[in-house]
Amino acid sequence: MILTASSCGRKTRSPAERLNDTGRCGACKTEISPVARPIEADPEIFREVTRDARVPVLVDFWAEWCGPCKMAAPEVERTAAEMAGRALVLKVDTERYPQLASQFGVQGIPNFIVMKGGLLLFQQAGLAGSEQMKAWLLRAGAPAA
Repeated sequence: MILTASSCGRKTRSPAERLNDTGRCGACKTEISPVARPIEADPEIFREVTRDARVPVLVDFWAEWCGPCKMAAPEVERTAAEMAGRALVLKVDTERYPQLASQFGVQGIPNFIVMKGGLLLFQQAGLAGSEQMKAWLLRAGAPAA
């Protein structure tokens, strides 16, 4: 994953296991906060993050044309922001990466899974709110606030 320092704009590569940590920019030394937004995941990013992250990972399988997915998007964003440093959130576009969706038997979207250490811990199709998503992540081992 490539992160950008807010003060100098320098891009820094961060391995998946460090995305939930606070880091420092190598150039300007300013703090780089843990990832607090959903990460658009291609198959490579998906594999790296779900395998290597030290925190639970919520994955949102979605598509641009899907009305319920659009309704879930702000809830997914809220979850990523509120769980920053304690969990990660990925978004997988099922139109671009149907092989990832089929790997998890996704037949209806939105479809959410929670993984930790490469293991599938939970899966649910249908619209869900941020509170429910946070509860899934807490059950999967995310530290409480």
